[in-house]
Amino acid sequence: MTNSILIVDDHPMIRSAVTMLLEGSDFSVVASAASAAQALDAIGEHDPDMVVLDIAMPGGSGLEVLRRLRGRNDNRPVVILTAHIDDFRVREAIRLKVNGIVMKDNDPAFLIECLQSVRGGGQWLDPELKERIGGRAERGTEAPLSSRERQLVALVALGRRNRQIATELGITEGTVKVYLNAIFDKLGVANRTELAIRATEEGLA
Repeated sequence: MTNSILIVDDHPMIRSAVTMLLEGSDFSVVASAASAAQALDAIGEHDPDMVVLDIAMPGGSGLEVLRRLRGRNDNRPVVILTAHIDDFRVREAIRLKVNGIVMKDNDPAFLIECLQSVRGGGQWLDPELKERIGGRAERGTEAPLSSRERQLVALVALGRRNRQIATELGITEGTVKVYLNAIFDKLGVANRTELAIRATEEGLA
């Protein structure tokens, strides 16, 4: 039985490459999309068995497509095919019940292996990703932010510097740095810029 696939990626070469890769397999690309909005329209129009989805696209993240699907109780298999995904997005994708994650720069055969596993009800994570996160993605654990940490995240998202944050929260600059380091560790981000982006994208504040 051939499974129908929707491939969502803003790069035409990637869409073509995936289509060629799946030729002669048990999977057939029935439609493609170049943005989050197009993806949701294509899902409604073509009703594919599975969705292969990039993360970074114009007009919205691939995670937003996954979030919209799960929010309307659409549990069809979704596989993320991406050039880069940080630990925070891995945990968010798993929380949203993603079925597989494949890195673009690894063996193309991994995508077929992933699709076969997912079709059988399994979850498939790229070997590079498993090694990098040391099993944390499989557990899907994420330490929650405290109310004070969320206040601090909100101020970072507004562009406040440490001294301003300390004044507004009534704490010292040193305490702000301690909070920031703890937040960076919890969310898997490296700096304030990444934290501000997460706060905006995921509504953390």
